[in-house]
Amino acid sequence: MPSTLALRDCLPADWRSGRFLGRVLTAQGPSPILVEGGVAYDMSAFAPTLSLLADRMPVPASAGIPLGPLDALDLPILSPVDLQCVKACGVTFALSAIERVIEERARGDATAAAGIRERLEERVGGSIRAVVPGSPEAESLKQALIEDGLWSQYLEVAIGPDAEVFTKAPVLATVGWGAQIGVRSDSTWNNPEPEIVLLVDSRGTAIGATLGNDVNLRDFEGRSALLLGKAKDNNASCSLGPLVRLFDEDFTIDDVRRAEVALTIEGPEGYRLEGCSSMSQISRDPLELVRQTLSEHDYPDGFALFLGTLFAPVQDRDEAGRGFTHKVGDVVEISTPRLGRLVNTVVTSKEAAPWDLGIGALLTNLAGRGLLGQQVTEQVR
Repeated sequence: MPSTLALRDCLPADWRSGRFLGRVLTAQGPSPILVEGGVAYDMSAFAPTLSLLADRMPVPASAGIPLGPLDALDLPILSPVDLQCVKACGVTFALSAIERVIEERARGDATAAAGIRERLEERVGGSIRAVVPGSPEAESLKQALIEDGLWSQYLEVAIGPDAEVFTKAPVLATVGWGAQIGVRSDSTWNNPEPEIVLLVDSRGTAIGATLGNDVNLRDFEGRSALLLGKAKDNNASCSLGPLVRLFDEDFTIDDVRRAEVALTIEGPEGYRLEGCSSMSQISRDPLELVRQTLSEHDYPDGFALFLGTLFAPVQDRDEAGRGFTHKVGDVVEISTPRLGRLVNTVVTSKEAAPWDLGIGALLTNLAGRGLLGQQVTEQVR
């Protein structure tokens, strides 16, 4: 993390007029905050967890204790979710399906990717951009690709009726703005995935959005889709932040639908990569992804939902034809004007700060602060 980078540098351009939820680490322990009028308020006495605070929105900032202006906040920023499940949707951009098929066909071997990419793009071309998932046209394209021997499980979730929805990280395992982000030490082909993440309350309503990095191991998942858990869920492999921007009259789901999500990677050896994910090209609407996530599954503490990315890095780093993979020390920045900048520094998952605040430890902390009791009783009712 660059030592000169401050939270004020990473806030949305209009942060003084928006309303935000987040979490900070106080001397007493993790606390949810509400930001209104540019001022942060500690809401822990009103709602001891971010999941409970999200369920109680809208709530006036006067229910909390003022901590001061957000841009002068002198407290560590944590991931802006706590008890929510962390879910993710994959291959939601039809174009990104091409890269997933390449991973699968190359069996995780980056050197074999270029030839497969050329053949697949030549066959599919622009047709995959125009097809509506689950439509008769999608079925016709599927049959044509099957006949060509190019069909894949990734194309099934890209243009078929059912979206891919998986669990990205355990409850409380995500890291926040400024934290180290982890890549498995035995991975040799991997990349960040810059995404917008919806915050959904226990009633199934999307109440806001934040930025996320769904770190992906292309070699592991490419060898077998059954390795998705190892490819996606490792120590510090999921970052969120810096804050959740709440939907209101000025910031709506339409802002998510048309967002341009930028990615910059600065390597320790001087390497630089820039990319962009345009949400206008998503194949499935964000609220349709929420609906499919909720299909026959309850989330009593709500959930955070990664919406997927258009971005897949192919810019060579060390050797021609091997594309991109992370190095320890990479600084990854994901940004969009209405949500700010999420910045993390890459380490291996073994070297990342250990995850030691689980559900039991959080409940013990909150009980010791006298923040449970009535709060829990009201939630049960």
